[in-house]
Amino acid sequence: TMLMCVELMLNAVNLSFVAFAYRLQQVDGHIFAFFVMVIAAAEAAVGLAIVLALFRYRAAVEADEVGVLRL
Repeated sequence: TMLMCVELMLNAVNLSFVAFAYRLQQVDGHIFAFFVMVIAAAEAAVGLAIVLALFRYRAAVEADEVGVLRL
């Protein structure tokens, strides 16, 4: 759920960038929104890698069950 919250915030920022860029007839907002989507995809990949590593090592993926991220 933590990753989903961050993704929702990034999507809200993207929507604002695209709306203002459309209103002001500039391309900068669209380009910046694309870069934010690329960063969000990289963040999701890192988050998935951490979850997979935790599941393989401790067989738990809940944040409450895993106290530390030391492997």
